[in-house]
Amino acid sequence: MRSTPSLTPGAATRDALRAVLGQFATGVTVVSAGRDLPQGMTANSYTSVSLDPPLVLVCVARTAAVHATVLAERHFAVSILRSGQDHVARYFSDHRRPRGPGAFDTIGAFTGRVTGTPLITGALAWLECALTAVYDGGDHSILLGEVRDLARGTPGEPLTYFAGSFRP
Repeated sequence: MRSTPSLTPGAATRDALRAVLGQFATGVTVVSAGRDLPQGMTANSYTSVSLDPPLVLVCVARTAAVHATVLAERHFAVSILRSGQDHVARYFSDHRRPRGPGAFDTIGAFTGRVTGTPLITGALAWLECALTAVYDGGDHSILLGEVRDLARGTPGEPLTYFAGSFRP
């Protein structure tokens, strides 16, 4: 039997935690909210929770503009990005990007049928959700949403995030 690496108590610094958590490959999404003043952010903290009722969750920093919009409007949408949409993921993770009504114009988006929230054109799939619960998650909120509408795009490969990089 090989020896286990030694774990150092209290070694979970922000940088160390990011490095270790980055060893788990995740899908990449854009979480959006807002009819009149749309907001969006790149998120890899998305997961399905339940099929009956249909529930998903996303984790959103309390300081993110989309956070306040989700809480105010009580809905959000998730666009599951495909391989080759890393430019979309970078755009919505850039704090210098344009804000306001035209925030989605250069990326390509369409309006969700149920929530009126922007959805990313060309994504693998889309979910529109009604906010059902908000849980404390440290510097983030864990937003639980009931799926109200969904669709799949053209089949393809997902965009993933691993070890600090987007991967096809």
